[in-house]
Amino acid sequence: PVKAFTERISDEDLDAAISMIHSSEKPCIIAGGGVIQAGAAEDLGIFAHKLQAPVCCTLMGQGAISQKDELYVGMVGMHGTKAANLCVSECDLLIAVGVRFSERVTGKTEKFAPEAKILHIDVDEAEINKNVRADAGIAGDARVVLRRLNVRLNPQNHEEWFAHAERLTDMYPMSYDKGRLSGPEIIEILDRESPEDTIIVTESGQHQMWAAQYYRFTEARSFLSPGGLGTMGFGLGAAIGAQIAKPDHVVVNVAGDACFRMNMGELATVSREGLPLVELIINNRGLGMLRQWQNFFYGKRCSETELNDQPDYCRIAEAMGIAACRVTTAEELETALREAFSRRKPLLIEAWIDPEDRVFPMCPPGRALEESFDASDLRL
Repeated sequence: PVKAFTERISDEDLDAAISMIHSSEKPCIIAGGGVIQAGAAEDLGIFAHKLQAPVCCTLMGQGAISQKDELYVGMVGMHGTKAANLCVSECDLLIAVGVRFSERVTGKTEKFAPEAKILHIDVDEAEINKNVRADAGIAGDARVVLRRLNVRLNPQNHEEWFAHAERLTDMYPMSYDKGRLSGPEIIEILDRESPEDTIIVTESGQHQMWAAQYYRFTEARSFLSPGGLGTMGFGLGAAIGAQIAKPDHVVVNVAGDACFRMNMGELATVSREGLPLVELIINNRGLGMLRQWQNFFYGKRCSETELNDQPDYCRIAEAMGIAACRVTTAEELETALREAFSRRKPLLIEAWIDPEDRVFPMCPPGRALEESFDASDLRL
């Protein structure tokens, strides 16, 4: 095993952090991919409950805390929940664990967490004060740091602040048009039908954001995603690796049709090895995230984001020896997923949605997190 990085963790830094925490009235935690890499999810949960603070996760931090936990307020950042973004914007202490503060998380850095002191915990000392100025930092392995803090931390009572976070969650629920099959509904059905220990893999794009927003991850390492690298074609190869590593687990690769094109030849590997993974294509006939940006920020001048040639993905899968089906309703998707999970054989499901489906909420690039908008705001 890799030795935890602990040699620079000083008692002075830990005591300074505890002092900040004990004097805080409105603390908030951001958990990033570093929590998962360090195997620190359990320690983060103990820390959060002793602190009684709302917790939000970055894209790469999905599963760092169970999303069924009462403290979880959602993903933070450009496509984070309004509740999570407002908690970050209103807190007086922001504790960031294993986070690199990418611009997709912070929005406009000058307006990021404007009321808060920032405590940054990261294994890489170079990340502290790189993108966001921290009031205190601890360089070290997240699991070791959290365990040492938990020993020092007195249980806190932040009932009023936590109640406010709950009100924000109630005021700004995640919502979508339920009149037709859509990206969010596909993920909610997947969450409802899949076993608890399912591993969800994604490519890069709208489907990736919907998966992070609507699937309720309860364990670390149950979400594999290319993150900020934005690698189209990542998912199928990663799903193959996950299925080989965890042969008894259900593995689902959630893909967009454009991403699937990048690496669809690897279906031959799935077929040859008899891997029982599910390839779930959310087909909007284009590069949905790029088209969303073109519509919102580039005067609806859509260029090279519409894929009207439309290969038959089901026939491509069948040509490689993999069963496939196309679905257009929630009922058809439920039936297909149940069959896939019971058969334990490879299956490609192509789910058609409206090309104009959007990922909401969305914080415009270069703007403050509290300026996030959703479909209801556009109708005002």
